[in-house]
Amino acid sequence: MNEGITPTVLILEASLPVQLVLLTLLGLSIVSWVMIFQRAMVLSAAAKGVLSFENRFWSGMDLSQLYKEGSQMQKEDIPLVGMESIFRAGFKEFMRLRQQPNMDKEAIMEGAQRAMRVAYSREEEKLEKHLPFLATVASVSVYIGLFGTVIGIMNSFIGLASQAQ
Repeated sequence: MNEGITPTVLILEASLPVQLVLLTLLGLSIVSWVMIFQRAMVLSAAAKGVLSFENRFWSGMDLSQLYKEGSQMQKEDIPLVGMESIFRAGFKEFMRLRQQPNMDKEAIMEGAQRAMRVAYSREEEKLEKHLPFLATVASVSVYIGLFGTVIGIMNSFIGLASQAQ
């Protein structure tokens, strides 16, 4: 390779469409890495929260005491994630329905299950945030790069054709 030709020189001397392709890929890469690191932090916090809650849940502690601990954590601005949020939603609905007079036991359980399904959906949305964007970038960036390559090859052929033999 010629010593005067560096990647920076190649980029600066490339045609405008090739530079736009490179800029687009660079921008998508930066945005993707930011989202990847955010997802890693969210998933790590969720995994820690699940382990903490599982240890307390399976310790044999009274469920109402476990619910009160969660309420105390919320007052201290400690985020409740994952299974703990699902448990709290179900337990809260269970206690609310149980206090109503003449309530069928099956209706109480169905109400608690419904509340837990809603909480589960919310937690799932939190964990899957930005994944469709990352999947789209992963599948489309190959074609964007190929487009830039084709433009570069076409420019090379045009340059060769204009050369006098």
